[in-house]
Amino acid sequence: MLIRDADKPDLDAVLAIHNTNIAESTALWDTDEVDLDDRLAWFTDRTAAGMPILIAEIDGEVAGYASYGQWRPKSGYRFSVENSVYVDSRFRRRGAATALLAELITRATDSGRVHAMIAAIESSNSPSIVLHERFGFVTVGELPEVGYKFGRWMDLTLMQRNFPIEP
Repeated sequence: MLIRDADKPDLDAVLAIHNTNIAESTALWDTDEVDLDDRLAWFTDRTAAGMPILIAEIDGEVAGYASYGQWRPKSGYRFSVENSVYVDSRFRRRGAATALLAELITRATDSGRVHAMIAAIESSNSPSIVLHERFGFVTVGELPEVGYKFGRWMDLTLMQRNFPIEP
């Protein structure tokens, strides 16, 4: 497995993984699939802000992607980010999510600009919760019935890991 920075040619695969998660899972709470222009704007915004977008490559294929971005747009949150990790279903249980999250944490630590990394996870997504716990994230809150998808209300679990920095 290779973990590397994403580049524009990866966006077709990223789009496919993203839209599959919209259509088939509660990992993303969007209900409408997006187009390549949406992912290009996302890519451009993240990279311009110095935020990483990582690719897990297995056997020459994009197996998953991960990133973090500003938690909220207010300047007081400038040291807080939210992470996202998505793996193509064909490559699950092969360590891609673990490798991607590990590298995101390394990037956050090395940046010296991230104090809090937040994961907002649909509460029944136990594999994601367990993954984050393995990396030292702790549950800091649960928001009941704040999302609606697939004909049901969804709860949101908030997990957090802090990094020591000097602002």
